[in-house]
Order: sequence, then structure tokens, then C-alpha cells
Amino acid sequence: MKIAEATAESGLNADTIRFYERQGLLDRIKRGPDGHRAFSPKDLRWLKLFERLRSTGMPLAEMKRFAELAREGDQTRALRLEMLKQHLVRLNDMQQRIDNCRALIDAKISIYSGLE
Repeated sequence: MKIAEATAESGLNADTIRFYERQGLLDRIKRGPDGHRAFSPKDLRWLKLFERLRSTGMPLAEMKRFAELAREGDQTRALRLEMLKQHLVRLNDMQQRIDNCRALIDAKISIYSGLE
């Protein structure tokens, strides 16, 4: 799969994919006979994960650490699980703040709508 297809499938743009590769988040992407990147299904799964982690606020350094641990193998599974659990806690906190903001905004909309 070429980079244009990987962007469509992952939700990441080509520059971000290249950046993640340079930063070492991805294993070295194989090249086709034409010299273009040839993304494997495994590469695409990683790209999708990175898109979700980054869009939910995981810092790049944590994403890199997660990828490094994954390359080390099954003996790091517990560490990766803990990282994901900690990220989920942050997401739950963020969701609570968003819900509180939404409730306030909904209330204001109701007030302003009643004034028209």
C-alpha cells in the first residue's frame, strides 16, 4: 500500500506519517521496486493506533515509548497495558470536563433561546 492509501486508511496526512517514521514510532517502512514506501497491514494498524492516541492527547514521547516497548516483545506487555490504562484515565477526566462544559453551554443556549 502506498502512502496515499495509508493516509486515507489511517486518517493521518503524509507529512505526519513521514514524521512518525523519522521519529522512530514506526519500524522502517519497506520500499517497493519504484522506491516508494510500501505500507504493510501491520504498518497500517500502527498508524491507526498512533492517530487515535495523538488525537486523544497522548504526548509524542509516550507514543514513542509505547512503540519502543512493543518492539521489545511480549515481556513489555504489562508496561504497555499500564500506559494505555493511564491514558484512559486521562481520557475519562477529559470527557468529564467536556461533559461539564457541554452542560453549561446547553444551559446558556436554553436561556438565550428563551429570550428571543
